[in-house]
Amino acid sequence: MKKMLTLALMALVAVGANAEKKDSVNKNKPVFTVIKENKITSVKDQNRSGTCWAYSGLGFFETEILKKSGKTVDLCESFVANKTYMDRAIMAVRMHGDVSFSQGGSCTDVKDVLKYQGICPENAMPFPGSLYGDSLNNFNEFFSVMEPYVQAVAKSTAKKISGQWKVGLQGILDAYLGKCPESFKVDGKEYTPQSYMKSLGLNMDDYVSITSYTHHPFYSSFVVEVQDNWRWEPSYNVPMDEMMAIIDNAVKEGYCVLWGGDVSEEGFTRNGIALNLDAKALPGLSGSDMARWLKLAPGKKRDIIDSLGVNAPEVVPTQEMRQQAYDSWELTDDHGMLIYGIAKDQTGREYYMVKNSWGETGEYKGIWYMSKNFIARSTMDYMVNKNAIPKDIRKKLGI
Repeated sequence: MKKMLTLALMALVAVGANAEKKDSVNKNKPVFTVIKENKITSVKDQNRSGTCWAYSGLGFFETEILKKSGKTVDLCESFVANKTYMDRAIMAVRMHGDVSFSQGGSCTDVKDVLKYQGICPENAMPFPGSLYGDSLNNFNEFFSVMEPYVQAVAKSTAKKISGQWKVGLQGILDAYLGKCPESFKVDGKEYTPQSYMKSLGLNMDDYVSITSYTHHPFYSSFVVEVQDNWRWEPSYNVPMDEMMAIIDNAVKEGYCVLWGGDVSEEGFTRNGIALNLDAKALPGLSGSDMARWLKLAPGKKRDIIDSLGVNAPEVVPTQEMRQQAYDSWELTDDHGMLIYGIAKDQTGREYYMVKNSWGETGEYKGIWYMSKNFIARSTMDYMVNKNAIPKDIRKKLGI
């Protein structure tokens, strides 16, 4: 009997502790109030592929079409990937392998494919993954075949190469992504990729890239030095506060922003929140406690951040912090997402509402709330309609 009472008391204590923990988490959980929200198309899932740039890029242009015409379209990521990987392979070969060939890309890849090669609807090509028996993209086998193929040509010691390698590469692309259609029908009307793109009514010269670093002069343009910017697209360079002001103005004027930046930091959780976390200011962490924090597994850290919720402390970034993070390889361009709104939590902290391409996952079904401090620190660059830039900044940039 005594043993049974002891076990019962232990159970009650455990239940009470769990209830207290749950109450604490619920108390700290952000409650968001939308300040401004623009219309977007549906959340998609890139699955096991490094094509966030294609999903976020087409999501961006879909919102531009939606804003301009009120029409919802579903554009094809496989078309963009097929064309981009061929273009990137050609560049890698021309540069004898000194330009990287990988799954990643940039917003410029999407813009250039649409501008020069057109686009087709999602249903004009095989559903992602279906050609090799998957329900979604899985590039593991695809790139294990394609990457060494391209490298073998790019690093060839031959004095002369033929163009036949492109025929072989196109076969690989078509086998895994599907063949890009020469024509297709939409609502009973026949189009080519170029004529369909023209029908969407976008002016591809309206879109510019923005960044903020001190190793180039402000109010000039330069090629951001990252591997996935293999097209060498220049970005306009502005101070950090103006980089943020452009995003704010764009959203408030009904535009979305095609964001590229760093989601490798511990403040970016898998539950739909991103903060520029100040680990040194975490409650109760100092000295040996801080050492233990640094050794914690990423999942454990995310659990702690989630439990702190709106009480998680942030670092307010500076221009110097951004530059130092970039120069030390801490600020990377590892993900592309779509900023479409602004919200605030119950403490008044403001966030951008951001569409991801990992399916309807996390607390907010594929949407992330990324604090303004996080965006200020973690932005590599972003694309925006030049008409969304405040007039005084446009004047400084000469656009």
